Amino acid sequence: MPLSVGDKLPTDVKFTYVPYTEEKAGITSCGSPIVYNAGIVHFTSSHFFLGRNSGYSNTQTQADGYLNVEWQNKKVVLFSVPGAFTPGCSAKHLPGFIENLDKLKAKGVDIVACIAYNDAFVMNAWAKANEIRNDDILFLSDDKGFSKDTVGWMKGERTARYALVIDQGVVKYAEVEPGMDVDVSSATAVLAKL
Repeated sequence: MPLSVGDKLPTDVKFTYVPYTEEKAGITSCGSPIVYNAGIVHFTSSHFFLGRNSGYSNTQTQADGYLNVEWQNKKVVLFSVPGAFTPGCSAKHLPGFIENLDKLKAKGVDIVACIAYNDAFVMNAWAKANEIRNDDILFLSDDKGFSKDTVGWMKGERTARYALVIDQGVVKYAEVEPGMDVDVSSATAVLAKL
């Protein structure tokens, strides 16, 4: 069943990501990929124990029963494209988010993320090709199956063109393009819902 407005973001949302570094600033060089844990960890204090080697400190626990991961307690705009460097994605979809980044941030968005089925190296190169040299927009590889297994929106073997707004771990906006246009998944459509 597709992820819908009102649903909580699952705990196991992971992507692959190559963070930008000055040492690997050129489009033909790339750093090492990491697993980007975007999921929200839900627990009750009576059933959760942070082990010494868990990688999390007790200061990361929240009174409301959450453990901090990347999208915990954040407002996130995630947009999905069928492929990096493809004409519609490069000419229409991505530029709208680049041009409206300040407006998104002014509406309280903490993280803007772009996902595609491409590997993390291609996503890193696409970010550089579009002069994104920081984490203003995260370019994440959906190689762990988020679009397929969690959202339920695919276009053949590729990720579908869609947009999600996730606020404090809850889906507030979820729209998939019915055709080839960039409409309900555009930055303009997302801004109208923030």
